Amino acid sequence: MIVPAPATRRHRLLLGVLVVIWAISWPVIKWGVATVPPLWFGCLRYVVATVCLFAFVAARGDLALPSWSDLRLVSMSGAMQMGAFSALTGVALTIVPPGRASVLAFSTPLWVVPLAAWRLRERMSKRALLGVGIGLLGVLTIAAPALQRGGRQVAAYAMLLAASAAWAISIVVVRGHRFAASPLALAPWQMLIAAALLCPVAIIVEGRPHAIGARGIASLAYVGPVATAFAYWAVVEAGRAFRATTISMALLATPGLGLLISALTLHETVTTPLVAGIILVAAGIRLAVTDAPRMPSRAAPALDSAARSPGG
Repeated sequence: MIVPAPATRRHRLLLGVLVVIWAISWPVIKWGVATVPPLWFGCLRYVVATVCLFAFVAARGDLALPSWSDLRLVSMSGAMQMGAFSALTGVALTIVPPGRASVLAFSTPLWVVPLAAWRLRERMSKRALLGVGIGLLGVLTIAAPALQRGGRQVAAYAMLLAASAAWAISIVVVRGHRFAASPLALAPWQMLIAAALLCPVAIIVEGRPHAIGARGIASLAYVGPVATAFAYWAVVEAGRAFRATTISMALLATPGLGLLISALTLHETVTTPLVAGIILVAAGIRLAVTDAPRMPSRAAPALDSAARSPGG
């Protein structure tokens, strides 16, 4: 187990910037999928991010093909953590406001605890179990109004929870694997796999891509290079100085800030059940991740930190 290096002012600033970037990304994606079909948006997002990260990794001299053992689990991570998550959240954002979407998608750590206890036989403490219960109560509080209305709203909330679960499955499957390459060197391959999987699905479901307008280009220009490529590097860099639980605690601010930004820019209505749900989910995650077992030093790319707290 490698102990993180002492946190510097630069690392603290980087972590704060990461929270802001991911909070902004939810309204920006909502803005983007209003003009670009959501599956194509996800595909293009990862195409742009892949190009950016391949260029960055090559400039550092770290570009290399992943080993066979790494490739199998990087493929799982690219398919579930990136591809499925992006597709499901993108479609859901065509229906629900981004603030609510970010909170439900943010619930990933709540699913990791029982999945890890079942598949990996990890100990689930009473504290973690209480956290899962409180978090799920928060999810139900947020989703209750939609459940009463039924229709497309219910389907959207189900997609967001499925996206969160897909990310959690990826975390549990790759947990404990000791990767041969560095997290940053494997990141562009993950994103390439996500783009390659999303492309045929987008063609089948949404047809051939059409010309993208200025709004779609602006959204992709932020989400691809900044909220995906740069954010991935930032969370790996922050992981060198902070433990996973510390990063998870800091990223608890992401959905609340995202909701505030959405309310100010897209006039999303902030209701009492929504605020109560955010508080319950955040409290549940705090309890759940505090007792989460530490992962090996060369675990899955950024999963020891970022994967417990998905961004946009």
